[in-house]
Amino acid sequence: MPMSPTQKRALSWLLLIFGAVLAFWLLAPVLTPFVVAAILAYALTPVVDWLDGLGRGRLPRLLAVVLVEVIFLLLLAALLLLVVPVLVKQLPLLRDQVPPMLDRLNDTVQPLLSQLGLHVSLDVAGLKAFAMEHLSANVQDGLGQVLASAKLGGSVALSLVGNAVLIPVVLFYLLMEWRRFMGLLLGLVPPRLHPVVNSFTSEADTVLGQYLHGQLLVMGVLAVYYSVGLALFGLNLALPIGVFTGLAVAIPYLGFGLGLILASLAGFLEFAAQGQAMHALLMLVVVYGAGQLLESFVLTPRLVGERIGLHPLAVIFALMAFGHLLGFVGVLLALPLSAVLLVAVRRARLAYLASALYQDA
Repeated sequence: MPMSPTQKRALSWLLLIFGAVLAFWLLAPVLTPFVVAAILAYALTPVVDWLDGLGRGRLPRLLAVVLVEVIFLLLLAALLLLVVPVLVKQLPLLRDQVPPMLDRLNDTVQPLLSQLGLHVSLDVAGLKAFAMEHLSANVQDGLGQVLASAKLGGSVALSLVGNAVLIPVVLFYLLMEWRRFMGLLLGLVPPRLHPVVNSFTSEADTVLGQYLHGQLLVMGVLAVYYSVGLALFGLNLALPIGVFTGLAVAIPYLGFGLGLILASLAGFLEFAAQGQAMHALLMLVVVYGAGQLLESFVLTPRLVGERIGLHPLAVIFALMAFGHLLGFVGVLLALPLSAVLLVAVRRARLAYLASALYQDA
């Protein structure tokens, strides 16, 4: 049975979509730096355009692009360097506190084991020697041990370094010619579909802009919350750890986890030296437990989810679903992609309600 022109067009579009999805799936490891750079370019292009317009043609776009990218990379480096004072201050404390902490652990555990009828002798001296040997090692040895214990192969390490170099390069070219690239993509769309595509991209752009504003608000509120919360418990390094945790939540789960590890290290070392280990534990449970609830059930659903029209349950599902499908990159893309899909779903729903399939049922 011959196909009608409509069926042929529909089949052609399905084949094109299938081919694009298949290519994306097969090239996913290679596309990662390009996807990350494209997201950054989308977010930073308005800033470049603003600087370009501010100069009224007297400021070359090249200079505007370099200025924006350098400032962004400096801010990113500053965020990472927030952990340096924590490590510099806490590692010497860790070397000093490990022996007495092991002694206290032995004094606490031995009576409990004896009451249970277990006579186990802990080699405290051996544990002390092992801990001091590794804590006294230089940074290069420590890094090598971490990589070895994590079983990171040379290819993985090379890939990380390659992406760190490639992403800024790709970002530079995308910022320089973002409008031209978008024009080329739009040029592939059949002319009769231009009004529909332009309307869709305009609505998606509005939704994504609201998402970015909401995410920045969440990061700012959490940076203040964690800094104040840790300071109220008397932690000396409350400000750098709190700011790092708040800003790092832009990377779901990983940012919170890194902040929790830093706070645990600083808290137990500082308060254990004063015999207040339970105070450190209480600080972590209260500040980070409440912080995670605040982020997951109040801030992200309301400041991000409501701005883009996603229900809180949809936000949680999007994070889990995209994380499962695309891994870490999927977690990063979950909410932005959900915002674009939301626009598509809204339009598909309106088309369905106006169709004969719905009205004649």
